[in-house]
Amino acid sequence: MFSKKLRRAVFILFVVLGVMVMGVVGITMGYNYVLKQNDRLNAIREAQTEITKDTPNAVMVLIESGDTTSIIAEKLEELTLIENTTIFSLLSKYNGFDGEYQVGTHYLTPDLSYDEIMHHLTLRAKTVTIRFREGLSYIQVKEILRENGLQFNETKLDEMMDSSNDFVDYRFVEMINVSDDRDFILSGYLFPDQYDFDVNASERTILNTFLRNTARKIPEEYYERAAYLGMTMDEVIVLASFIQAEAGGIEEMFDISGVFHNRLKNENFLKLESCASANYIREIDGLPRVWSATLEDIELDHPYNTYYYQGLPPGPICMPGQDAIAAALYPSNHTYYYFCSNGEGKNVFSATRAEHEQKVAMYSSLWTDEDTE
Repeated sequence: MFSKKLRRAVFILFVVLGVMVMGVVGITMGYNYVLKQNDRLNAIREAQTEITKDTPNAVMVLIESGDTTSIIAEKLEELTLIENTTIFSLLSKYNGFDGEYQVGTHYLTPDLSYDEIMHHLTLRAKTVTIRFREGLSYIQVKEILRENGLQFNETKLDEMMDSSNDFVDYRFVEMINVSDDRDFILSGYLFPDQYDFDVNASERTILNTFLRNTARKIPEEYYERAAYLGMTMDEVIVLASFIQAEAGGIEEMFDISGVFHNRLKNENFLKLESCASANYIREIDGLPRVWSATLEDIELDHPYNTYYYQGLPPGPICMPGQDAIAAALYPSNHTYYYFCSNGEGKNVFSATRAEHEQKVAMYSSLWTDEDTE
């Protein structure tokens, strides 16, 4: 008979062999699972169909910064896209998706499998591309953002637009002249360009997207040039907004800048007398734009009325582009003090009031409401 020690040794040997066999089987099964899972995921990628907000039965899912897999699973369950958060979390870990889900807005449909949901959530979040033209007011920028589906809180956005303390990391923000008369401190600094926005972007993210681009568009040379002219960058942006609003094209921006600079420097021309300021005030009051300021517009006591107050107003009247900013910094050297529309989308310039009035009489019959657009 086998000794007690031998029986124990044989038992241990069988146990070890059993563990080894189970380990090999487990590794093989795990390897096969991984291969099959890779095949499934590759099939999902190859058969991938983009899901947008216009896809039938599409459900919007927002992944926020800091969301863990379990939080994402809870959101999916609340939206009835999955039934079991534990299974989703386990599969996410086994599939290697943990930490890969993309922050932002995604669209899913109820018929997707767990694997398909995970795959779609690792894709780049859905954004909308918006092109903002030069010369838009802040009111118009908000309208365009809303028309393109952004879900911002307008009151909160207005509050942030009126608070320079939230964006002091930007050099140009530090130079803004903050006063009670100024309409929205950051107005004029939402640089006109093409942007990609998540429809659920926060108000701070929206403004930072604009301001980061503005910082790139204002080189050191511009700050130096402004100082040479005896102006702050904020004054340059204010002046550029008028140039942008008044110009019929890039080629005449520098001449218009020259007119405004001449008026600002000449003691006999302390007022800019720009129709653009009248239209800005009219927009605020919900009134239609006009091609020429009315007597009521001219006599209105408003801090932005350049017919009523001398010098630059408290802030910009629109979002100027790079050409208008450059024109504000490098005005044409001429003796013009006046300009008016020729009725064909351009301006003609005059050195004297008498000459200016002759041209107004000549071209005013050609002016239409289209000149104010």
